[in-house]
Amino acid sequence: MTPLRVFMCDDEPLALDRLRGMLEGAPGVELVGEALNGRELLDRVLPARPDLVFLDIEMPQLDGFDLIHALARLDWPGEPPLIVFVTAHREHAAEAFDSGALDFINKPVRMGRLELTLSRARTALERTEAQRRMTELLLQIEELKNLGTRSGDDSQIWVRTATGTAKIDMRAVEWIEAEGEYVRLHVGAVSHLRRGSLSDAATEFGPLGFLRVHRSAAVNTALVAALEKGSWGNLLLRMESGAAVAVGKKYRGAVQAMIAGPAS
Repeated sequence: MTPLRVFMCDDEPLALDRLRGMLEGAPGVELVGEALNGRELLDRVLPARPDLVFLDIEMPQLDGFDLIHALARLDWPGEPPLIVFVTAHREHAAEAFDSGALDFINKPVRMGRLELTLSRARTALERTEAQRRMTELLLQIEELKNLGTRSGDDSQIWVRTATGTAKIDMRAVEWIEAEGEYVRLHVGAVSHLRRGSLSDAATEFGPLGFLRVHRSAAVNTALVAALEKGSWGNLLLRMESGAAVAVGKKYRGAVQAMIAGPAS
């Protein structure tokens, strides 16, 4: 069984000690990091590559809910970790689940309750992996049927949909997101998977106005509505649909040049 990689964050050292001891006694768990506050968490969590983060809600400077938004903006190499809130304040339960957290545990943490959470995490990760493999299989089948070939119009491609396949115009695609060995084409509220790397997609559709703005994203420059500054000082491109696409530091110059337009 592949160990469940766990990171924990709590501003109370005694709470960390207790949770650490319980996790170290749980089978199939690898503790990959810990932090005493949100700043430490954001500095340490990416290299640790956790599957699951235990997160206190009531912390100074950055509380658990602030950290959810900050974690979502990090440049994860794969799927972001599952989140479990750990708190002595039961009144936060509804907001915790609304945030998309996997679970909510009341302090003091009991071993039986912790084991249930770990089981839920493993089930969620297995389900995600199964869905990924099924998607990969379906896309490979479509490729074998030559349904992924380009049409006569260079701006149109064939993609798989929930009901079969459809031809879409890349000029209507707002942005392209890297997703493992695939890219996800975002067309407003709808998205489609296509096999291939983001680098290849950015090169292929560059003549149609697509620009690489992040290691995991390229945008259709014709559908960019605004350039905004995020709460952490990061840059965001606001698309016409309202979607926000993060701008990587490496790509800021290209984005600013796009906004400025051609030199006169």
